[in-house]
Amino acid sequence: MDLPTYNGAATTRPASSLSHRVPIIFRRLHRFQQMDFELAAWQLTYLCLAPKRVYRNVYFTNVRRQTKNTWARDDPAILVLIGACLCVSAVAWSVVYSYGILDAIKLALFMILRDYLSTGIVVATILWFTANRLLLAPPSHSTPADSSVEWAYAFDVHTNAFFPLYLALYLAQLFLLPVVLKDNWVCLWVGNTLYLAAFAQYTYGIYLGLNALPFLVRSELLLSPLLPLFTAYIISLLGFNVAKHVLPAYFGS
Repeated sequence: MDLPTYNGAATTRPASSLSHRVPIIFRRLHRFQQMDFELAAWQLTYLCLAPKRVYRNVYFTNVRRQTKNTWARDDPAILVLIGACLCVSAVAWSVVYSYGILDAIKLALFMILRDYLSTGIVVATILWFTANRLLLAPPSHSTPADSSVEWAYAFDVHTNAFFPLYLALYLAQLFLLPVVLKDNWVCLWVGNTLYLAAFAQYTYGIYLGLNALPFLVRSELLLSPLLPLFTAYIISLLGFNVAKHVLPAYFGS
């Protein structure tokens, strides 16, 4: 009777295949020495000042597609910077709500894992599915038949759109907290307008990201959430203070 033999290649192939399914930006999170934090900081700055410039000049170019065969970024420096920003916000909000050290750490993890990563995974999956099903241009000489939106690129789009929202709701709202929680219409208008601006910027950032791809059409459909968003904003001005409902639910107080 022959004994079973060990085939190293056969056993490692599934693990290798699984690792290649994980976007490269996540696989490189431990390589701090190879991260370009200066470029990532430049991108975060211009995502607020001139987001179109980021998509046009930084890395979403045909040259990148031809040399790296991907539209998605491969440097996770921007993820690290956003995580660090969320940690700073968690500390500041913990001071406001008199949290202890453990609660502050828990809040930082929630902001990173739930607000940014988990939400990003859901949004990226919806964008990836929607874009590949509804927005792909018919194959032509300028749009090859194999053109499609990568899931990693969809997550990039979420990342880029998330930072302006972060500045509005995690930082600006913190400084405006004494204003947005007051019981008068002007303060209600300030707070609700802040939320409108945050989610409008996020929606516009999603649109810019997918509109930058040359093989997508009808990307204007991605701006459609702005209509119900603005409608809800107008209705809220009748007396619904968003911050006074969202913050107690978020911080449990």
